[in-house]
Amino acid sequence: MLRSDAITKGIQRSPNRAMLRAVGFGDADFGKPIIGIANGYSTITPCNIGLDDLTRRAEKAARDAGAMPQTFGTITVSDGISMGTEGMKYSLVSREVIADAIETACNAQSMDGVLAVGGCDKNMPGAMLAMARMNIPAIFVYGGTIKPGKLGGCDLTVVSAFEAVGQYTAGKIDEERLTAVEKNACPGVGSCGGMFTANTMSSAIESMGLSLPYSSTMAAEDPEKADSAARSAEVLVEAIGSNIRPLDLLTREAFENAIAVIMAVGGSTNAVLHLLAIARTAGVSLSIDDFEIIRQKVPVICDLKPSGRYVTTDLHAAGGIPQVMKLLLDAGLLHGDCRTIEGRTLHEVLAEVPSEPPAGQDVIRPLSKPLYAKGHLAVLKGNLAPEGCVAKISGVKNPVHTGPARVFECEEDCLAAILDGQVDDGDVVVIRNEGPVGGPGMREMLSPTAAIIGQGLGNKVALITDGRFSGGTYGMVVGHVAPEAAVGGTIALVQEGDNITVDAHQLLIELNVDASELERRRAAWIRPEPRYRTGVLGKYAKLVSSSSQGAVTDQS
Repeated sequence: MLRSDAITKGIQRSPNRAMLRAVGFGDADFGKPIIGIANGYSTITPCNIGLDDLTRRAEKAARDAGAMPQTFGTITVSDGISMGTEGMKYSLVSREVIADAIETACNAQSMDGVLAVGGCDKNMPGAMLAMARMNIPAIFVYGGTIKPGKLGGCDLTVVSAFEAVGQYTAGKIDEERLTAVEKNACPGVGSCGGMFTANTMSSAIESMGLSLPYSSTMAAEDPEKADSAARSAEVLVEAIGSNIRPLDLLTREAFENAIAVIMAVGGSTNAVLHLLAIARTAGVSLSIDDFEIIRQKVPVICDLKPSGRYVTTDLHAAGGIPQVMKLLLDAGLLHGDCRTIEGRTLHEVLAEVPSEPPAGQDVIRPLSKPLYAKGHLAVLKGNLAPEGCVAKISGVKNPVHTGPARVFECEEDCLAAILDGQVDDGDVVVIRNEGPVGGPGMREMLSPTAAIIGQGLGNKVALITDGRFSGGTYGMVVGHVAPEAAVGGTIALVQEGDNITVDAHQLLIELNVDASELERRRAAWIRPEPRYRTGVLGKYAKLVSSSSQGAVTDQS
């Protein structure tokens, strides 16, 4: 029985059906499945500005396939525009708002399935959280990646603009070049073009079977993206008929597949946070330690920005995520029996994909010639992060660093010091009180990390934080330090000049201070006053869990 029968055939049938007639239902439509189309369209960000067109294509296709599609809006915020400002505190919060909105609309109207259309970073995990909560047939349509900007024969991304600021303050480029990068970095519609958070999460969703093959790397402006949106609606109608639900697909093995793909493509640290949250909602046992276990087995085989040379459209041209998955499958690093929303197993989906990457390209390498022999997202533990933290070590010559701490209580103070030349070769930069509770909202530290890269300190300085990083960040950076400073984690006890060791080989992050001295500091520590007591940030700070548990707000 369809969920929508409660509306179309319930005891309150007459008024219920009267309302539906007002939005276009005829007599023959009341027995059709009602599909919610969650439209993330917004002119706030280039990632989402093209989503309304995809929504219309999906709506028509769903109707032609025998369903009754009903569209509703969801919010988005632009991480790139809010980066480095107080507004960035709302970014991770928006993941929860999106999930709550989709769940509320679909459950309130007893919808039989949901097709979510999203572009910017939090649209994807937000939609996945809602899908897992409701467990009605569901599919995700990614808005698509932006095409690369061009300047002097070089590909640019939004991160190029952040790094140019550091280059400018270091005297490496002039203002004319800085302005030229700004004007050319983002040439049109679509999500940030490297293997940053949006493209990482779209890749993860495809690998878990909740979006169509090849859809995660398509360019937003290409006709195939709209065609894929239409086909997604048709597949969803079929899935409702076959009763294929998200929790049938979101198994432990599916999450392991997603982690393997993320390691292979060199994806964002944010994937750790989001997959932990989605797994928890889906009732799947997944911990931060599982990422390290899989990292040890899966090499990085895609040469993608931010630390590599190519952008996501190049990956698509080389075979996309199916090509990456086929290489992993053949190597025994993927669970081929996992099902997809189409009702097929991964073995079936990948059957016609070549077992070798295409000749004449080096975006995707064979497993025998990886960029890195092990994955790039290392989970470190030690007295500075007993619950764990995530180090992104791609592009780092030697992921071991010991040096004196430079302590900053917020991102803005740190960025000012970097741009003023106050951070030196060998330092360990500590940015604290930027965690889920302390920020609140766990801002991304792209501005400081990009400034460090721009000044040529990427292999000379380590940066650790209880906040997050943009998918565009690279270098010796360690985020998600847990417990965070605001709840009394060891990072709150670090003092200027303390010696800190970050060692990705030993999976260690250690504050080299005697235990007795740490206990003295802990006894003297005073919990900081909340920065927000009311509004969405105040509410979030009261509800949110540790980053090691995915920073969720609906804890049991």
